[in-house]
Amino acid sequence: MPHVLTRSLDRSATVFLMAVVACGVLIPLSNLLLPAGSLFQVPTYLVSLFGKYVCYAILALAIDLIWGYCGILSLGHGAFFALGGYAMGMYLMRQIGSRGVYGNPLLPDFMVFLNYPKLPWYWHGFDMFWFACLMVLVVPGLLAFCFGWLAFRSRVTGVYLSIITQAMTYALLLAFFRNDFGFGGNNGLTDFKDILGFNVQADGTRAALFALSCLGLIVGFLICRAVVTSKLGKVLIAVRDAESRTRFLGYRVESYKLFVFTLSACMAGVAGALYVPQVGIINPSEFAPGNSIEAVIWVAVGGRGTLIGAALGAVVVNYAKTYFTSGALAPYWLFMLGAMFILVTLLLPKGIIGTFNSWWEPWKARRLAANAASAAREDGVSEPNMAE
Repeated sequence: MPHVLTRSLDRSATVFLMAVVACGVLIPLSNLLLPAGSLFQVPTYLVSLFGKYVCYAILALAIDLIWGYCGILSLGHGAFFALGGYAMGMYLMRQIGSRGVYGNPLLPDFMVFLNYPKLPWYWHGFDMFWFACLMVLVVPGLLAFCFGWLAFRSRVTGVYLSIITQAMTYALLLAFFRNDFGFGGNNGLTDFKDILGFNVQADGTRAALFALSCLGLIVGFLICRAVVTSKLGKVLIAVRDAESRTRFLGYRVESYKLFVFTLSACMAGVAGALYVPQVGIINPSEFAPGNSIEAVIWVAVGGRGTLIGAALGAVVVNYAKTYFTSGALAPYWLFMLGAMFILVTLLLPKGIIGTFNSWWEPWKARRLAANAASAAREDGVSEPNMAE
């Protein structure tokens, strides 16, 4: 295993991981140890905001894994993100108990309000944290496996697959809006109190959730790097570039696509589960197709097929969204987002990191060649004269 991780990490990946580790350690410590008002003290609201950005970065990694390396453009990954969030939200709702508005020790407030006679069967088990964590992976993974098995075996690709994934998340949006579906209707799940016995509003809990989100980003990045730098990753790239030729060479293309699609959905579910305790609510709006499309824009802005670029794009675009939607430009944010996507497509088709790599690699190659030539001259070795 150490050999696999070492082989899958280059210098840029190592720098990225070190930066995430530094943020995951220094930001919580700054929030908890430094006095309020200090120049280097990070307020609690910023800790939660940064935690949300990190969760979005994990979702962007999941999308880049399938889009950047396998050519599967999913416009429905917001559904897997939301399902993971609902699984964690159900656990948090069960922890409220008799502290709810109606004081029912078993039923959440919205079920009491809607006159539910008893707890629905699919809510059983969510009072246990380990079960909720298991469902965070199983529910999105099972949906992705069933969807992918049907779609990939039918050889649905390209824009048709993108439209079907968008239809899937829209269907879930309509279903979760129903009050009789058992998930809070349009209000969703909120008013969380505790997680593992700790107050979700406490500074220490929010700092711990941020650190855990950074850990999730690190683990997700390592998994993606291990996949794309392995032989499996080479096959995925072959599928992306020439699916028919890869199939004719004897590879079961559907199996590779199904595996990576399911893995990506599980990662999106984990991102959603980390997201919910930090924002304090999960509702059907997370299933909106626009959210999935916006996540694809994060990857395109940062750089498709780079992993680091996907995470960077998620942070950059969402920081811009936070900045511009809090002032006079708020009504025009969607126009700005669309303009950003168009400009990146026209001027930086490889994204931020992809464009940087295209400039850096030739310069690095020229520098190495110059160093090699200089070393050869110092050793008294000259290049052979071809004319002789």
